[in-house]
Amino acid sequence: MTFPEIAAALPKNAVTSIDGLPYPRIASGKVREIFDLGDALLLVATDRLSAFDVILPEGIPGKGAILTQMSLWWFEQTRHLMPNHLLPDQSGELTRRGLLDPDLRLRSMVVRKLKPLSIECVARGYLIGSGWSAYQRTGAVCGNRLPPGLRQADRLPAPIFTPTTKAPKGQHDEPIDDAQGAAAIGAELYARVKTASLVLYQFGHDRARQAGMILADTKFEFGTDAAGKLYLIDEVLTPDSSRYWPAESYAPGQSPPSYDKQFVRDHLVALKWNQSPPAPHIPADIINRTREKYLAALRNLIGS
Repeated sequence: MTFPEIAAALPKNAVTSIDGLPYPRIASGKVREIFDLGDALLLVATDRLSAFDVILPEGIPGKGAILTQMSLWWFEQTRHLMPNHLLPDQSGELTRRGLLDPDLRLRSMVVRKLKPLSIECVARGYLIGSGWSAYQRTGAVCGNRLPPGLRQADRLPAPIFTPTTKAPKGQHDEPIDDAQGAAAIGAELYARVKTASLVLYQFGHDRARQAGMILADTKFEFGTDAAGKLYLIDEVLTPDSSRYWPAESYAPGQSPPSYDKQFVRDHLVALKWNQSPPAPHIPADIINRTREKYLAALRNLIGS
């Protein structure tokens, strides 16, 4: 779909639950619902919004559709680098399974049944967020020793791999180093996902740069089939899993503005919320400004 077609089809109200489907729901995450289609899985991205690992009372209208359409675009862009979990002919798969509602189709993916890895694969090209905090404390990020004197948001000499644990719902992921990652999933598989993550990050960074954005860091998820073949799964290079900055205003030494839910995080920090449920309500202007950021990132990438 083109960007104007996607933008015109987005709902006016947030869709925070997916009900009434003729398939069993097997998992419900912070954003996605997963349904068992028998020979495949249906992933549906809701408009739910989370911050600090807590689902907020309000959603962002159309966010799930934006995330899905951006993921579909990136899966197509990166399939020469890494196979992904999508079944061919997504539109045909949805139709064949009786999933005809236009909004549902916009936020859905039909995917292979795979075994997700037990780590999250984070690649960083810039020193920001938890990486910046770790560097200030130790001079390193997840075992990656970095040169002294780097500033917040500085570009790193080369991208680094900084995986985390995959914590149960409601808990925080924890950073791990190479030895811990290899112990969790096996040394050979760990080496493969480390290489794949850095290759995918560099490709995403270069492609985003052409669209006027800087991809500061991102999180990938991988899964394997019964034969051990590795696939890219879940979502890829979206504002929920990545940190995008406008290239024109980038300057190190500060936290740059980003195309994501930073408005929401800033609002919650200002409230001095304890980051435990229940989460406070989010004002409409914060919701609208966040929606515009997600839309802007999608427009920059696929608008032309």
